[in-house]
Amino acid sequence: MPAKTKIDPVTLHAGYCNTDLYHVWVYFTDKGSIQNQEFSARVRLTERSLVRRNKVRPNNLVTFRDIPPEPTYIQDVVNTGARLRIISRWLNAVSVAATMDQLTVIANLPSVQKITAVKTAQRKPRPIIDMGRALFKLTRADSMDYGFAKNQIEQINVHTAHANGYFGQDVIVLILDTGFNLNHPVFDSLDIVAEWDFIQKDNFTGNQDGDSNGQHNHGTYTFSAMAGYDPGNLIGPAFGAQFILGKTEIQDQEIELEEDLFVAGLEWGDSLGADVLSSSLGYNDWYDYQDMDGNTAVTTIAVDYAVSVGMVCVTAAGNEANSDWHHIIAPADADSVISVGAVTTSGIIANFSSRGPTYDGRIKPEVCAQGVTTACANSSGEGYITTLGTSMSTPLVAGAAAIILSAHPEWTPMQVREALMMTASQANDPDTVYGYGVIDVWEAIKYTGFGNHNPNGAAAEFQLLPPYPNPFNSTIKLTIQLDQEGYITLDIINLQGQHIETIYKGTIPDKNRTMVWNGSQYPSGIYFARLLYSDRQSVRKLILLK
Repeated sequence: MPAKTKIDPVTLHAGYCNTDLYHVWVYFTDKGSIQNQEFSARVRLTERSLVRRNKVRPNNLVTFRDIPPEPTYIQDVVNTGARLRIISRWLNAVSVAATMDQLTVIANLPSVQKITAVKTAQRKPRPIIDMGRALFKLTRADSMDYGFAKNQIEQINVHTAHANGYFGQDVIVLILDTGFNLNHPVFDSLDIVAEWDFIQKDNFTGNQDGDSNGQHNHGTYTFSAMAGYDPGNLIGPAFGAQFILGKTEIQDQEIELEEDLFVAGLEWGDSLGADVLSSSLGYNDWYDYQDMDGNTAVTTIAVDYAVSVGMVCVTAAGNEANSDWHHIIAPADADSVISVGAVTTSGIIANFSSRGPTYDGRIKPEVCAQGVTTACANSSGEGYITTLGTSMSTPLVAGAAAIILSAHPEWTPMQVREALMMTASQANDPDTVYGYGVIDVWEAIKYTGFGNHNPNGAAAEFQLLPPYPNPFNSTIKLTIQLDQEGYITLDIINLQGQHIETIYKGTIPDKNRTMVWNGSQYPSGIYFARLLYSDRQSVRKLILLK
């Protein structure tokens, strides 16, 4: 294949890092000789990772994507003089720093499929209000004295889950951020099982020689908001979880982050068995809005794959509502992610919180939590502050996901996602500002709408059974199951949450009743059947293909 079809100097400008070097992804055509590599890929996954994957793909724990790239392909790239940065098994690619001459040689290698730029993101600094540790130090012995985190906890009903004994225990949370100052009382009791600095390639994630000033600030804020435990000052949602900390953001004066470190951190967390990802990072500088389609950005692709192998992924929607961009940023456009918007202490959307929909019309964000005057630990190691951004609402929702998994360890990522969305404040009327609204953790724990779990162990009172056939052409059968006679509404909504058609409204007897929806007058695409019964609902995804 001629080199010009694999490499475009214009598009590679996004990866330009100095007078000679470009940071790029080199994608390979295949994975070479793989007869012995499936075993090596499996070995790279901990038992915890395999157990988690078993929830979503019991007959296919290790896939082709888990196999590392062919070593001889990598060596051919390195032999050109390019500097190897990251190896991605999921993408079948390597990230390298190389000159244009080296890239021209690489592009001519028969094993190379294409070369693209490693994209960068900008995270705008957050306003900070120092609240002063002494002012908020309380003397009550109550272990659930949330201090000045009280509002952000109670707004999403975490305190009720705590009162019922769910703190994120038996769950592993992966946090990808700038670094973490763990020398703060809020972290003293937390269980940190692994750390890795992807920038300096060591196991220390705090500030060190070579880091820019304030490198660990942002990660300290997000980690403490999610999981800090200092009764009387601050308690986060998931203080009972275990944590894997990845330092993936290269922070300089422009506050840049590169996508390859994010992907490496995500693959690392998967291999160690992380159940939940919390990421307050994102990308849009080198993308167009049309790229927010769920299939383009490298981080978006990686997040969707992480969900497919059992990891709940929570990411920030972005702070772009007042900018020319306005919309969500990657990887918030992923179709399996839980993207998080920011609201004020009174539940009003923050003026900066990025708006949906995705370019292909899906509702975003999924949910919201407090992202204005959100309480967190001061990165200096003493005291507490407040800050703002979807960066701060995201760890609250990720902590909520960990709590839900404590209550329901058998739930898949998509079940956790559905439970959070379908019990949020605007579940019956989602939009592209709030998504499905402010989450309610306790109601999410009690959610039974997907019909395959009931926390009380009894038969579900109602459910909408899996539609058939799905995907469908023109007509699809929708079966309702009730334990007793009841008044229901069954309607169809589109991806934007707009009402399309009411199938039935009225009283039906107990047991099962099957209805048929004829979608022949509507275009191909994704729709949702929504069953409303009393003050609850059950939703099923429908795929119309003509």
